[in-house]
Amino acid sequence: MLLALACAAPRRGVELAKLTWLEAEKALTPDTVVVIPLGAEAKEHGPHLELQNDLLLARYFEERVLERCDVVVAPTINYHFYPAFVEYPGSTPLRLEPARDLVVDVVTSLARHGPKRVYVLTTGVSTVRALEPAREELAKAGILMRYTKLDAMAPVEKELCTQERGTHADEGETSMMLVIAPDTVDMSKAVKDCSPKGEGGLSRDPNSAKTYSPSGVWGDATLATRAKGERLCAAFTEIVVREIEELRKAPLPK
Repeated sequence: MLLALACAAPRRGVELAKLTWLEAEKALTPDTVVVIPLGAEAKEHGPHLELQNDLLLARYFEERVLERCDVVVAPTINYHFYPAFVEYPGSTPLRLEPARDLVVDVVTSLARHGPKRVYVLTTGVSTVRALEPAREELAKAGILMRYTKLDAMAPVEKELCTQERGTHADEGETSMMLVIAPDTVDMSKAVKDCSPKGEGGLSRDPNSAKTYSPSGVWGDATLATRAKGERLCAAFTEIVVREIEELRKAPLPK
């Protein structure tokens, strides 16, 4: 136990949930950058990954941010806009407007006490459709909100991943989970499901205009390795840290 404590990386950031309101009052200043992790706790990720996969991703990168950035990390938002997976039992998305308003309300509440710069650490793709209108609404109140740009990972994924196509529970995401939470990955159930991309989300119906995926995977999870995951996790961490520090220096909306 003592060895584990000695080896633990020191934190630069703090978790809002672990503060008293008096401590929060001191931590939430106009210069504070607040980070809000966003990761679904109920969203299908194929037969080999758990529904809480995005939440585990968010918590892992939250910890990396706490180690490296002088920020206040708010509690994770575990429901949001994920319409692509409604045909798969357990997937529980919000509609676009509630997802947008949830973020606006959380950020506005925090900003009331000082912080005007907020970074949403998201590992989802469709979340952007609700985060962008939330950003626009908050800007009207002089609050600067930014969120993770997942397309910044494209060069690294192109270098490491050999699957013909895919973006969900695929080679890259499964590789990352082999690093982040290997006990939640069952590689004996990993599959290749690379049907041509259709319109909208994934579908279990082969006659649908959507992307056909009986497994809920879009990509080739069988190609995942821990070595790929280590490089992908490191690259994603660097992107998030860079974006947070850029936000810290960015001018507020007028």
